[in-house]
Amino acid sequence: MAFNTRQQHESNQMVFGIRAVVEAIRAGKEIESLYIQRGISGGLLNELRIVMQENGITAQQVPVEKLNRITMKNHQGVVAFISPITYQKIENIIPDVYERGEVPLVLVLDSITDVRNMGAIARTAECAGVHAIVVPAKGSAQINPDAIKTSAGALYKIPVCRHDNFMQTVKYLQEAGLQLVCCTEKTNDYLYKPDYTAPTAIVMGSEEDGIRNDIIRIADHLAKIPMYGEIESLNVSVSAGVIIYEAVRQRSV
Repeated sequence: MAFNTRQQHESNQMVFGIRAVVEAIRAGKEIESLYIQRGISGGLLNELRIVMQENGITAQQVPVEKLNRITMKNHQGVVAFISPITYQKIENIIPDVYERGEVPLVLVLDSITDVRNMGAIARTAECAGVHAIVVPAKGSAQINPDAIKTSAGALYKIPVCRHDNFMQTVKYLQEAGLQLVCCTEKTNDYLYKPDYTAPTAIVMGSEEDGIRNDIIRIADHLAKIPMYGEIESLNVSVSAGVIIYEAVRQRSV
């Protein structure tokens, strides 16, 4: 367990100690993950919590043993990892796409948790000219060295937008004129039915639970991939590639 924890973050920039983490946040660093020792308190920790609240950053409360597995240095009960990418806001990207005279194609990943799936999807999306990837701030795979490597560097090139209020962000996409196409087995319609030449946000669900029902209910289209074999589903990164390139095919005709 100790080895896996270190391996996961071996190439991430680690910051430990309360003051160091406070200053990293104030300097505008993208915090990928933040761990705080369960049960600790104090004036400096209160300052950290205020800075976290001001910047919309959440932390995991963990036992001290987990922090000690990450680093044996004087962490003071606080360890953070800085993201290797800079997250963007989809509200800044969509207007720019329209201004360039392009038709938005956005990929929404609803709680994809496997970093290699995240990397593989990002690689396909970048190759296909997808304008941005949208992910929730909670319950999504970390953008760590494994994800970067699997993406073949695509995560450095394609905008990744991480939002706290995920449902509100999805609704914003509709308000901005994008149709929501949810890739799900909960339909009789195949992925070929929607018109992807229109502004489109393709939604892919998590490996375990699929797309959350709140998004399914407001979707403009539900689309499934034809399955003829005995295995009932594809890996989510493969599914994403199939539907993204159906959009590319339609837009290339």
